[in-house]
Amino acid sequence: MSEKTAKSMSIIVTKGSLDWAYPPFILSTTAAAMGLDVTMFFTFYGLPLLKKKLDLSLTTLGNPAMEMPMAGMHMKMPNLFAALPGATAGATAMMKDMMKKKGVASIEELRDLAIEADVDLIACQMTMDLFEYNESEMIEGISLGGAATYIERATQCDINLFI
Repeated sequence: MSEKTAKSMSIIVTKGSLDWAYPPFILSTTAAAMGLDVTMFFTFYGLPLLKKKLDLSLTTLGNPAMEMPMAGMHMKMPNLFAALPGATAGATAMMKDMMKKKGVASIEELRDLAIEADVDLIACQMTMDLFEYNESEMIEGISLGGAATYIERATQCDINLFI
């Protein structure tokens, strides 16, 4: 993070599904474009968002607010449907297709934008060790750090988000 000349923001990223990956990357790239110094700390299930190869799915089960535009209206996906075999894959494919048609950037594209905008991407060392991830599995341009690294950064930030 540069000298305290710009506002700053930190985000703890704890979830790695397709629907949970968008908020931290959209907020971080938007904030960076607005001149904020941004740090993203990826821990637990958010850490796989830094892997070279992403295979993201929607969080369909336990998400009663999920509505998909169909037949000119919005249909909620009942939890019972989400529990059926293939429902997550089908909903994920539908969402990815809808995003492509609407011109929504992919997570990979947003991640590249974050790197280009000098967003500091920190992979949690404890989570790397816990889940036995290797640095070679991760994208280039990240750093490793622990809770103390994040807290040191967060105490200097104007905005702190937990996603």
